[in-house]
This record gives sequence, structure tokens and C-alpha cells, in this order.
Amino acid sequence: MEQPRVCAAGSRTYCSTPGTTGVVRRADRVFATQLYDRGVLLTAVKNALTLAAARRSARPANASPLGTIRSLAYFSPVIEEVLQLKVGPEYFQHLRDKLQRSIPAR
Repeated sequence: MEQPRVCAAGSRTYCSTPGTTGVVRRADRVFATQLYDRGVLLTAVKNALTLAAARRSARPANASPLGTIRSLAYFSPVIEEVLQLKVGPEYFQHLRDKLQRSIPAR
């Protein structure tokens, strides 16, 4: 896949991630391009967004609400974590399924 298509797909994933503004800013496009230039696979970015969203949704019901995520760069530490993880794609699919059941669609 070429860079514009990969970055666009990553942007769509970011916009649909629970807890985000649903808006891609210029800084997000720049960050996506940097990830592409580093050779970070789109799958890793999608998995990181899924993992972060699942963690945010697992908070206790009486916890203070978290703020809206306004930047793709917010996920940078989780992207790095996912790049180091040794788990199969089934784990991330499980998280996606769980999120889909627990969080209403936008």
C-alpha cells in the first residue's frame, strides 16, 4: 500500500476510535506520515488504538470521566508498546469485539 492510502486508512481508524474527537488535524496527518516513514505497519497502529480504547473503557463506572483524545500522537506510547508485544491478532480481535459490544457507535 502506498503512503497516502495507508495514512488515510490510519486516519479513518483514529476517527472511529472511541474517545477521540473524530476529526483528523494536520498534526495527525504529519504523525501518521512519520509512522509510515518509520515502517510502522497500519496493523500495529490499529491494534494500538484498539488496546488504548479498551483500557479506557475498562475504568470503574464511578471514576471521573476521561477527556476527549484530540491527537493521534496521544497513542504514541501504546503504538510503541504494541510493537514490542508478542501476542497474536486474535487478542486484538477479541478487544475489538468487546469494544463493539460495549460502546455505542458514533
